[in-house]
Amino acid sequence: MDVRGRNHVTVSGRAGGPVVMLAHGFGCDQNMWRLVLPRLERDFTVVLFDHVGAGRSDLSAWSRARYSTLDGYTDDVLEICRELALGPVTFVGHSVSASMGVLAAAREPEAFTSLVLLTPSPCFIDDPATGYRGGFSAEDIDELLGSLDANYLGWSGAMAPVIMGNPERPELGEELANSFCRTDPDIARVFARVTFLSDHRADLAGVTVPTLVAQCSHDAIAPPEVGEFVRSQIRGSRLITLNATGHCPQLAAPEETAAAIADFVPAAP
Repeated sequence: MDVRGRNHVTVSGRAGGPVVMLAHGFGCDQNMWRLVLPRLERDFTVVLFDHVGAGRSDLSAWSRARYSTLDGYTDDVLEICRELALGPVTFVGHSVSASMGVLAAAREPEAFTSLVLLTPSPCFIDDPATGYRGGFSAEDIDELLGSLDANYLGWSGAMAPVIMGNPERPELGEELANSFCRTDPDIARVFARVTFLSDHRADLAGVTVPTLVAQCSHDAIAPPEVGEFVRSQIRGSRLITLNATGHCPQLAAPEETAAAIADFVPAAP
C-alpha cells in the first residue's frame, strides 16, 4: 500500500495556501482535529493523517520493530511530506506527536516552515538529578503501564477523563475513552511505552525552524514547567499558555486552538 493509503492521508482546505499538517497523539486519530478544521481550511491547505495502528490507517503496515520507538513514526511523517510534494509545511504535533515533529524537523529542516508543539512533553518522567519536572515519577509510569497491560479497556475508561480534564464536560472524556477503546490493545501497549518512556529532551536543541510551544492553563499530563523547558531548549521559540484546560485543547477549546495555529503559520510567499 502507498503512503497515502497506509496513513489514510487526507488533504482539504484552500488549494495553494500555506500547508498545515496536523498530527494526533496517543490513542487518537485524525478525527480529533475536526473542530479546528473549519477555521484552518479557510486559509490553509490542511493535511490530516492517522499514525499507523490508529484510525483508518493500514493496520497490516504496523510492526513492533518499526514502531517501538518514535523513529518509525518520524519516518512516516517525512515520507508523507515527500509523497504529497506540497512544499514545506507547518507541522502541528499534539502531545507525543510534538516529539515526532521535533525529530523530523531536526533531521530534514527544509521540509518545514515551522512547528507548533501543542501540549508537548519530551519526557514525562521527572529527573531529580537535573531538576527536570515531567509530571510523573518513574513509579507512577510503571503503575500506569502495568494498569494498561492488565486491563486496557478499564484503563481507558479511568484515564481518559484525567487526560481530557474539563470534568464539567464529561462528554469530552467519553469521546477520548471511546477513541482509546477503538485502538488495538496490543498496538496501544507498544505505543504507550513509546509515549511515556521516551526521553527526547536532548533532541530539542536540534530544531532550527520557527517554533510555537502551546500549553494549556491546567494540564494533568504536561505541567507548565514542561512548556517552559521546551521553550528554553529550542532557540528562538515562543511559548503561549492557552486559556484552555486539559491535555486536548483541540477538542476542549477548538476556536482558541485554531486561532493560535493560524496566527503562527507563516504567510505564503
